[in-house]
Amino acid sequence: MARAATALRPIIEAWEWQTVGLCRDRSTAQFFHPDDDLGRISRRLREAAAKRLCLSCPVRAQCATHALTVGEDYGVWGGFTETDRARLREAGWRDALGDDGLVDVAMLERRLGRAAAPVSVNRPRSSQR
Repeated sequence: MARAATALRPIIEAWEWQTVGLCRDRSTAQFFHPDDDLGRISRRLREAAAKRLCLSCPVRAQCATHALTVGEDYGVWGGFTETDRARLREAGWRDALGDDGLVDVAMLERRLGRAAAPVSVNRPRSSQR
């Protein structure tokens, strides 16, 4: 039985978030391992630069949700590398989905052990009696 052609059309709403991603006009080499990459150090530097950009991206949660949901194997998505996503798949990530269907990226960061250290506030010491 043949499927109706309308069932095969992409749903723009499912991908619309990509139009406002900070990576939109960047080179894919920043987010995906290029063939001419020279090794682990250059890869770490490239991934760190991609992650920094992702930190302030307005659609980071949508991007990370997409990558985890469809099982993206390559590249940095939503601030998570290939290795990060593999670790999250092993540890479990679906409990980080909110009611809106998006992952809580802060929860995933904590799960990876990358929670930001609490900021200590310097308060004046009271005189001891």
